[in-house]
Amino acid sequence: MRILWSVGVLAVLILGLGGAWPSQVVGAELDCLIEPYLIVNVGSPVEALLERVEVDRGDLIRQGQVLARLESSMERSTVALARARAVMESGIQSGQVRLEYSIRKVASNEELLEQNAISEREVDEAKAQRDLNEIALVEARENKRLAELELERAEAVLALRTITSPVNGVVMERLLSAMETVKQNPIVKIAQLDPLRVEAFAPIALLGKIAVGMSAPVMPEAPVGGTFTAKVTVVDRVVDAASGTFGVRLELPNPDYRLLAGLKCKVRFPK
Repeated sequence: MRILWSVGVLAVLILGLGGAWPSQVVGAELDCLIEPYLIVNVGSPVEALLERVEVDRGDLIRQGQVLARLESSMERSTVALARARAVMESGIQSGQVRLEYSIRKVASNEELLEQNAISEREVDEAKAQRDLNEIALVEARENKRLAELELERAEAVLALRTITSPVNGVVMERLLSAMETVKQNPIVKIAQLDPLRVEAFAPIALLGKIAVGMSAPVMPEAPVGGTFTAKVTVVDRVVDAASGTFGVRLELPNPDYRLLAGLKCKVRFPK
């Protein structure tokens, strides 16, 4: 009778903990996997011939670093032409001179009109020419502004021919080589390794005990080893009914790239 009672109590304890042993639930080490924070397939926004690739697999890169260059001889010529037009001042300078001359001529004609030396028609003609010169100067300034905008557009088009990295990280794979045509295929694949993501699955008994913002020690597998502190960033709100677990994601700083993505690990949550 005492044996049956003990077995019954033990069964109640197991069921009350979601079917897991107490040593596996509270304060237990959960299996986890260290993954890149982000994997980016970097391609080109335009279809063009790939002139050269500046990086290779395993290279550490910084955000904004040039990864590849597309053939851009026509675009460079367009920029040079647009820049020449944008810096031209002759239209504005000549327009300014004509306007100043017409203003002086109007003032002179008005004085001559007072002396009855010329007719009102000549004064009106001078004023009309002054107004036309003023409009021409405005048009010259507008044309210069349009040329500056055209230069900006040409430079933007040229910039699309230089492919840069959107993140700090490491090149996982170079997918294209020089003289290949870039269409919709990526050129390189990049992994962001600082910070890293730690993915784990916790038993349902820990539901409500793990919260976003909580810190937890992470122990990578050998030969790396050691203990590193990560912070919980995601706690799944949907439980997997088949396994009785829910997903947990942690963020693990890796400024010196000491840790490698793809390592198995253990994560321990406090009791």
